Amino acid sequence: MRRRFMVFVLLVVVVLTGYVVGCASASGQPHMNVALDELRAAKSELDSANADKGGHRVKAVSLVDEAIAEVEAGIEYARSH
Repeated sequence: MRRRFMVFVLLVVVVLTGYVVGCASASGQPHMNVALDELRAAKSELDSANADKGGHRVKAVSLVDEAIAEVEAGIEYARSH
């Protein structure tokens, strides 16, 4: 389970990096939208997971929620500039 959590954290880092790149270039919108879809899918999987895994699942859900908000903000920023 620890490996799965680490893979998930890596996904969040990759998505946040995509957010920064997306802000730098409006042409990144398709990638931002795909990232947003993937984050929502990851959140759904975490919500479906049983037990708390020592607080790690709850922390992962929180990180995904933050990543979703950042990607949405990046998409909105690119639209307005």
